[in-house]
Amino acid sequence: MGKLTNFKRSLWVFHASGGSCNACDIEIIAALTPRYDAERFGIKLVGSPRHADVLLVTGAIPRDFADKLRRVYEQMPDPKAVIVIGNCGTSGGVFYDSYNIVGPIDEIIPVDVYVPGCPPRPEAIIDAVVKAWLKLEKLEKQLEGKEE
Repeated sequence: MGKLTNFKRSLWVFHASGGSCNACDIEIIAALTPRYDAERFGIKLVGSPRHADVLLVTGAIPRDFADKLRRVYEQMPDPKAVIVIGNCGTSGGVFYDSYNIVGPIDEIIPVDVYVPGCPPRPEAIIDAVVKAWLKLEKLEKQLEGKEE
């Protein structure tokens, strides 16, 4: 994996839960606890999508939440990345083909990184955030190249 050198600030993450069993949500919180301490890498949860660089999405997305998720995505400033945590968001998981689920998250908003598992380990979540960070670095370099 490449070095994180170009992104000149901490990575701020907004978490949106589409309605799940909360196992993935607990693993996200576990990644922030002292055992894994994601904040030492500059990864911080924020309370508003307007301040976020990365959107973490968990759970299968019900019909009534799909437009809200799109709105959250649109409120995020560019460049941005989306990470789907867990099987429910990736494929529907145990809710696959349910009458009220609109499908995988990538049918609603563009997804950059998938973290499979039910629930995925905190190490996998941190690895996914690093991959999103690298994507954002690449986008930052492209934006800087266009400005010159």
